[in-house]
Amino acid sequence: MLFAGVLAGVGLGFLFVSQDHWRRGILTVGGVMLVGAVLRLCLPTPKVGMLAVRGRLFDTVTLVVLGTAVIVLTLAVPHVGG
Repeated sequence: MLFAGVLAGVGLGFLFVSQDHWRRGILTVGGVMLVGAVLRLCLPTPKVGMLAVRGRLFDTVTLVVLGTAVIVLTLAVPHVGG
């Protein structure tokens, strides 16, 4: 169930991207990855479903690194236009 929520959040981000709000969409994807990391860290393995791939620490660190990288790289792109 939690995996479906994370997947829905990523889908929402891609919906923003498809409507030419790419920065908002990609920031949403990065934020959802960080939320997934917190869920993976705090909840027991049977409750997180497919968010559990390896060990708890590995999954959490991977989601934090990737989510942070997505957010930092998105913010590093200069805003062009008004």
